[in-house]
Amino acid sequence: MHPRRILLLILILLVDAKAQQIIFSIPTMERSIMDSVRVKNVAIVKQGSFFTKQYRNLFVDVLGKSEKEVQAKVDKAFQQLFYGDENSQRIYYAVKPDMAYILDAFQNDVRTEGISYGMMIAVQMNKKEEFDRLWKWAKTYMQHKDGERRGYFAWCVKANGEIIDPNTASDGEEWIVTALFFASHRWGDGEGIFNYKAEAQAILDAMLSKSNLFDGSDAITNLFDERTKLIVFSPIGTAARFTDPSYHVPHFYELWALWADKNNNFWKEVAQASREFLKRTVHPKTGLAPDYANFDGMPVDPWGSGSDNFRYDAWRVAMNVAINYEWFAKGDTEWGRWAEEQSNRWLDFFYSQGIGKYASLFTLDGKSLTTDHSPGLVAMNAVATLASNREYCKEFLKEFWHIPIPDGQFRYYDGMLYMLGLLQVSGNFRIY
Repeated sequence: MHPRRILLLILILLVDAKAQQIIFSIPTMERSIMDSVRVKNVAIVKQGSFFTKQYRNLFVDVLGKSEKEVQAKVDKAFQQLFYGDENSQRIYYAVKPDMAYILDAFQNDVRTEGISYGMMIAVQMNKKEEFDRLWKWAKTYMQHKDGERRGYFAWCVKANGEIIDPNTASDGEEWIVTALFFASHRWGDGEGIFNYKAEAQAILDAMLSKSNLFDGSDAITNLFDERTKLIVFSPIGTAARFTDPSYHVPHFYELWALWADKNNNFWKEVAQASREFLKRTVHPKTGLAPDYANFDGMPVDPWGSGSDNFRYDAWRVAMNVAINYEWFAKGDTEWGRWAEEQSNRWLDFFYSQGIGKYASLFTLDGKSLTTDHSPGLVAMNAVATLASNREYCKEFLKEFWHIPIPDGQFRYYDGMLYMLGLLQVSGNFRIY
């Protein structure tokens, strides 16, 4: 073997923590030394993307697709969901002269969840016009301008801007803030509402400027419980006394701790508290999470809707664990090792149910509650492979690659998760 290659192998063995930097700095011919290892174990690289600035494209690395094929697939999904047929495909609707909203076609309303996902997709895709239109619509029709809810967003609004429910779904604020920070860093800040960083900071300030009385009264509370430092389901009354596991995005909080103008230590503590919460709330055998949970992680069903089971919200827990792992944890930290174990546990369960066959809703111990097979969950399971070292990860990625772009009456939620999943699995969900 050529001495240069021998030296390369020695460096990889001795500096495993730096493996990703080495892989991406050596000539293409010499990368082949690591190719079989990377395909066999997609979690081999130990450093997070925040540090390395590298984002894995599993469609290329594991399925062998070309970069051109992957980009075409991402572009096609964006085009259909944002500009496809208005009655059966698109969820993005422009409003003259300079606004737009994301429509839940089944419920015929607009939600902060959808607006925030749309903003995140737009900044990741470098679509500034779409981003600004969505942000202006949310700012105009959803954000409370005064009163005790000032700075918060009404979670559910009609397409004409009329508020349906003034209360807050806490995940909307989280994704909006992070999307605004990314926009600031990617495009620079403009004037007024397009001073993205100032707008993000104002929402962060609102999150911590309300009441700390999480006592079940009707008071509007902070978005984070002061005692546990966990995000609340909704910052009002009894809804501030429990949480939604899918709202826990420690990778976002880590960025807030770096970029916010104040409360930086608090956001760092929030990130750690959320990681510990996720460890508590998932089932020890199936890895499934409930839709809602008490702050101790135990499932809760406050309104008799079955929210103590694994339902639609909980699909996103796989994404949150995997993206935190991909960006920050990898396998070289205690939580990183847990994230690998959890993603394996989660995927083991769905693999046991059958690729292409598993249901969408379950009890936490694994009893199916429906027979449908949803593309949104298929997307989230594909994202989970970012943090898994199971050899069957390829099968989850294959299914995701081949499922059609969601359309029809349920295209909103499935479509949003499908688009986010494409960006995340293809290495296009990045920190800006």
